[in-house]
Amino acid sequence: MPKEQTSSAAKPPPPESIAPVPAPAAAAAPASSGSSGRLRRLARTALADVTPLRTSAHFRRLWFGQSVSSVGQQMTALAISVQVYALTGSPFATGLVGLCSLIPLVAFGLYGGAIADTMDRRKLGLYGASGLAVLSAALAGQAFLGVRQVWVLYLVVALQAVCFALNAPARASMVPRLVPAEQLPAANALSTVSMNLGLTVGPMLGGLLIGVWSYQAAYLVDAIAFSASLYAMWRLPSMRPQSSGSGGDGKADGARPRASVLDGLRFLKDRPNLRMSFMADLAAMVFGMPRALFPALALLLFHGDARTVGLLAAAPAVGALLGALFSGWVSRVHRHGLAVICAVLAWGLSIAGFGLARHLWLGLLLLAVAGASDTVSMIFRNTIMQAAAPDDMRGRLQGVFVVVVAGGPRLGDFESGTVAQLTSPTFSAVSGGLACVAVMLLLTARYPSFARYDSRHPTP
Repeated sequence: MPKEQTSSAAKPPPPESIAPVPAPAAAAAPASSGSSGRLRRLARTALADVTPLRTSAHFRRLWFGQSVSSVGQQMTALAISVQVYALTGSPFATGLVGLCSLIPLVAFGLYGGAIADTMDRRKLGLYGASGLAVLSAALAGQAFLGVRQVWVLYLVVALQAVCFALNAPARASMVPRLVPAEQLPAANALSTVSMNLGLTVGPMLGGLLIGVWSYQAAYLVDAIAFSASLYAMWRLPSMRPQSSGSGGDGKADGARPRASVLDGLRFLKDRPNLRMSFMADLAAMVFGMPRALFPALALLLFHGDARTVGLLAAAPAVGALLGALFSGWVSRVHRHGLAVICAVLAWGLSIAGFGLARHLWLGLLLLAVAGASDTVSMIFRNTIMQAAAPDDMRGRLQGVFVVVVAGGPRLGDFESGTVAQLTSPTFSAVSGGLACVAVMLLLTARYPSFARYDSRHPTP
């Protein structure tokens, strides 16, 4: 209770200080205040909790900077996909973009997480964001110069993955230090809002810029947008890991000379619910990710252009953004594992339905439903992971998280592009969604404790 409320409760005001209330106003007040009170309660229940943005200036700056830079990153991702398809006309070559980033993400994601547990996370975040800004400028340069070499794009994508793998674990492991523990679910929902603002606005703006100008405009805007993220990182305080002894050596804060990647994997070995949260996302992203199919489907199925590709890419993010904005209900759910299972099944069924759609509006609607399902899954998976991890292990677990969350879709790009090349883009989308459902059901049968996971009695 706030201090002024406590003091007023301990010492009531004198009677003469209380002004009399006219009878008509007193009679009207309950109805008015009751109606507005119900609206406020409904808004608090339905809408995302913005308490972390109000109470933490550092989290607020980090959230805003990430939101702006995320828009630019998604513009670049769309521009690369469209440019590769324009140069090659091949869904396989477009899907290969995902494979080019997968290998660096796996290698440097785990290593970047270990680095984040040994050095100042603020500095590591600055290094990663600076590298991404430089690479976006390089993409703009090759587009301005008219370089028509696909290998250049593949190389830049691989280097972007390295920088992202260093930046993401450091940035994500900062959040539990910037907000209280009870605000973590709200902070995770807000982070999902930030990510999906980029996924929504980025592809649409990118498709517009590519259609009106060319690829270089999207790349150049991305390079400039990184200034917001760099400023937010610069304003953060030093953030070295706090040792809790769980990393295997028990040394004091700042004293541990290294953090092994293997320590993070060993930490997961005896924690089946944490492992299952990662495998559930892999099932969704590897088998049910249709992103590499968007250029081909936009042209062949929906008879569109780059703007149609932008709409397809943005539709899952629109659904995800709406799911995050109306996430006030998540704090009342305690069966987090069951919620993840249901969300992944909904994702797979929506993607399979998208592959069968013959009208653009129906395809966009199904992709939006899939995006909302992914948001629900991500919020609960993040909360499970952060609740189970001590501070000096968060970097390494975030490294695993980067490999799964960022690497899974890249592997999904390669899988869907390969299947589309061998069969058709439509068959790839439908079979991928159904495979996601089948794998999720098998995993649930293999790890039944995950469906029983209760946040009130967490068992990692």
